Amino acid sequence: MEINIGLSADQRREIAGGLARLLADSYTLYLKTHNFHWNVTGPMFQTLHTLFETQYTELATAVDEIAERIRALGETAPGSYQQFAALSSISEETGVPAAEDMIRQLVEGQEAVARTARSIFPAADAAGDEPTADLLTQRMQIHEKNAWMLRSLLA
Repeated sequence: MEINIGLSADQRREIAGGLARLLADSYTLYLKTHNFHWNVTGPMFQTLHTLFETQYTELATAVDEIAERIRALGETAPGSYQQFAALSSISEETGVPAAEDMIRQLVEGQEAVARTARSIFPAADAAGDEPTADLLTQRMQIHEKNAWMLRSLLA
């Protein structure tokens, strides 16, 4: 059945392509944050272990919302590590860095996701796609706040 939600197929495809990048960045950041939650050590262990858990739990919900928006636009959401690696602007961490470096990497990851969300906004706005614009606004607010909170630990 054809989709008739007031957006053209080209608009939906363009927006969904941006959301696919956002999904990849969000999932990669989720994995990195969960990894750091498991492996953090040092004098700030309890604080960081708890903070990382809060952030990866929020990201787990976010990836579902982003993927569902892609589907609502009539496109297929990427869902493999290979697809995420090709689409993500965030690099994986395969080692176990020191806690301070974990924090720095997560600040960079949170900021990267905010930038990706912001880059999609013009297409959503031009198309009058308020549901996507709302999702992007929420994501930017969360990631900018998370980056600030993490950055504050480095002061």
